[in-house]
Amino acid sequence: MVVTGGTSGIGLATAKAFAAEGASVFITGRRQDALDAALKQIGGQVTGIRGDMAKLADIDRLYDTVQQKHAQIDVVFANAGGGEMTALGAITEEHYTRTFDTNVKGVLFTVQKALPLLKDGASVILTGSTTSISGTPAFSVYSATKAAIRNFARSWILDLKDRHIRVNTISPGVTDTAGLNELFGGGAQAQNTRDYLASLIPAGRVGQPEEIAKAVLFLASDEASFVNGVELFVDGGQTQI
Repeated sequence: MVVTGGTSGIGLATAKAFAAEGASVFITGRRQDALDAALKQIGGQVTGIRGDMAKLADIDRLYDTVQQKHAQIDVVFANAGGGEMTALGAITEEHYTRTFDTNVKGVLFTVQKALPLLKDGASVILTGSTTSISGTPAFSVYSATKAAIRNFARSWILDLKDRHIRVNTISPGVTDTAGLNELFGGGAQAQNTRDYLASLIPAGRVGQPEEIAKAVLFLASDEASFVNGVELFVDGGQTQI
């Protein structure tokens, strides 16, 4: 299986979960030091490929590496993405381009370039976000990218129906990751924001990356053989109230 953005947070937890199940896992990351650290944590049959999924040449290099070891891919978890908080009025072209290139262009070509290697009946899982359906101050560009991801799943299940390839979106809520801490400014400010957001969640806490990973495992498994095109919210109930 392939996990893009597999060096931290949800991607790392998912790579660990699949490796623990005995899968041959390929992860990507933009920084070699983070990639090396992740490989040590994951263990098992894992291969790291340094690359930026917003760059098509790097995606090609990813699948060239996969093809050297395996003829086919069973699962693609298109997880690489990110964003910063910028309010309307302060959005720059650079901010827009960077966010859409990583979150939309990168996911599109990660999946499209996998098609020759994906086996019939394979599972494709996209990382969405609760922001796909909820408004968030100063987060409109990121939120728009995740709404696009959600529609990719709806459309691609029609494009891929003859090959019986399932495409689903996993949409985490507030999840305890290094990226979340960075987004909220780090330190006490980040903790205060996390505590406030936890108070809004019916589950009474933020999620853990391992909980998202378990949902990805389910969507990739035969147990989810009739689950196709859904957006599965793993958010402690926040989007349901």
